[in-house]
Amino acid sequence: MSVTTESLGSRSHGDRVRGTAFYVLLLVSVTIGFLLLGVLLVDVIRKGIGYVDPTLLNEPNSSDPNKAGAGPAIRGTIYMMILLLVMVVPIGVGTALYLEEYANRERWYNRLLEINIQNLAAVPSIVYGILGLAFLVRGIGLGRVLLAGALILTLLVLPTVIVASREAIRAVPDSIRQGAYALGATQWQVVWRQVLPASIPGIATGSILALARAIGETAPLLLVGALTYVAVNPTLLGSYTALPVQIYQWIARPQEEFRVLAAAGIIVLLVILLTMNAFAIWLRNRYQRRW
Repeated sequence: MSVTTESLGSRSHGDRVRGTAFYVLLLVSVTIGFLLLGVLLVDVIRKGIGYVDPTLLNEPNSSDPNKAGAGPAIRGTIYMMILLLVMVVPIGVGTALYLEEYANRERWYNRLLEINIQNLAAVPSIVYGILGLAFLVRGIGLGRVLLAGALILTLLVLPTVIVASREAIRAVPDSIRQGAYALGATQWQVVWRQVLPASIPGIATGSILALARAIGETAPLLLVGALTYVAVNPTLLGSYTALPVQIYQWIARPQEEFRVLAAAGIIVLLVILLTMNAFAIWLRNRYQRRW
């Protein structure tokens, strides 16, 4: 069967038209998204920047908007991020190392583990909150404490850390491993001295971005006891609150003054979030290797 030059020309012209239309559609979609985000950011900064003061950063919440602050909420958020870093990074990196360097892909339990990790990455955060309420708060009697909230957020972001760590480990060239084996290194020495150091930039970036996702979660924390009023600094096994919960509580109030405080709280949360993202970018650029 022969194809004429005219049909090829018309077909390629039609493909170019459709490709250009699709490209324009993508640009319009991205532009609309950035414009809406810019409008929201400008509105939040315009309303709340004047209220980011020592009262907001240090004082507890109050029924008087002139005295209300988010000090316990900010500290609770920072404490949870520290707990998350301590718990999720060793577990996530260890799981990724096992799956990439040691696991036998033909064993059923390894395949089941991979399927569960992929499925858990798509579970809504509210489901983790229900799980924590049923098994942590009520099941084992841990209570509505800071540790319960940190454990739930650990379960929430753990699949993300595992996936990011596996991609970073997989990106290490196999020639690095083979060269170490040729020099007489054991498998543990290859993993500890070659693979893991080479994959640290990707692991660190993925872990910090996962923590950045956890920092804005509200639904699971509400279910496991994050209170809207805490007058004292949070403790590991004591009452606590978090900045997203505090912002939610302020926005729900009818007084305009509290909504302005919510805008100020959003600015503080954005500063923490952008600081973590900037640190992730610095780590990636500082330790990234070109193969």
